[in-house]
Amino acid sequence: MLEVVFWASVALILYTHAGYPAVLWLLARLRRTRRERRTGDERPHVSLIVAAHDEEDVIAAKLGNALALDYPRDRLELIVASDGSTDATVETARAAGADQVLELPRGGKIRAQDAGVQAARGEIVAFTDANSRLAPDALSRLVAPFADPRVGYVCGQVRFTRADGTNEEGAYWRYELAVRELESRLGGVTGGNGALYATRREAYLVVDPRMGHDLSFPFNMVKRGWRAVYQPAARAEEKMVPTIEGEFRRKRRMMSHTWPIVLRGGMLSPRGYGPMYALQIASHRLLRYLTPFLHLVALGTNIALLGSGAIYTLTLALQLVLLLAAAWGSVWKVRPLQLAYYYVLVTASPAAGLWDWLRRGTPAGWERAEGTR
Repeated sequence: MLEVVFWASVALILYTHAGYPAVLWLLARLRRTRRERRTGDERPHVSLIVAAHDEEDVIAAKLGNALALDYPRDRLELIVASDGSTDATVETARAAGADQVLELPRGGKIRAQDAGVQAARGEIVAFTDANSRLAPDALSRLVAPFADPRVGYVCGQVRFTRADGTNEEGAYWRYELAVRELESRLGGVTGGNGALYATRREAYLVVDPRMGHDLSFPFNMVKRGWRAVYQPAARAEEKMVPTIEGEFRRKRRMMSHTWPIVLRGGMLSPRGYGPMYALQIASHRLLRYLTPFLHLVALGTNIALLGSGAIYTLTLALQLVLLLAAAWGSVWKVRPLQLAYYYVLVTASPAAGLWDWLRRGTPAGWERAEGTR
């Protein structure tokens, strides 16, 4: 029985990280790529919403970046939803050219976005972070898939820049974006990002403010009959958290918001999913978040199986090498060791986030990640 548990946990870890992307790649090769439906050159009216809390240092540059987009100004509405800012965010946003600046009591990012949607006049509501910088054609590219009436949600591509520091998020993020693109071609994306995304106003969902849009929107859109897609040509850029330790803290906070969605928000209910999307949710979300526990099971059963064959000595040695490399990577700035350190910490973040949520719940408010402005 121990052998079954050990090999099952190892197989699930390998499937989650390597087997699942391979399955997606094979299925995508077999399926004909959908072509975007175009209904002419007229672009939809878009309300671009920036939820901001104490962003006086970046909000003017953000609005300048938005005003420089190659999108018709008469079809673009810029809304800044100030979530209880105590600095000069509101005054700076007005002076920088926002069409609407909403002064709201502190209620969290999601409630600020809800208020922005209520005030919006566009048929498409798009969202972007105050510290994100958009490519000139980002908004045009982002709204293009809405020419297909089945599309209800589109997320763009965010690239993380790192001027200095040790964070290895860039390597992981390139892998994540490749998986996301394959998912989009099949059942639909299972997660988005806050840097750049959009929905039809009629498809917009008011969700629990502790849960957020990045994970709540895609699967709920699919349940309601919409397609949730990824548009890699819509490009945004953000500064990366400088250190691996900082990335762990960021992902830990994110996971404390993720577990309520997974366990209470309806993600695991298959109602409304097609077979392909159900596979994606199980593989990319559930198994990914269970990976730290699978590693613990693999390590514990491997120790118990020592003496049952040379293979178990070898597998334990491989696990210990990974842990030792991660420990050395916390001290020595050598790329392979840093990657091992990043993997171990980021893999541990779902377990840490679950502990935080169970111990003290998840607040609706949000704070900026360190070093990202």
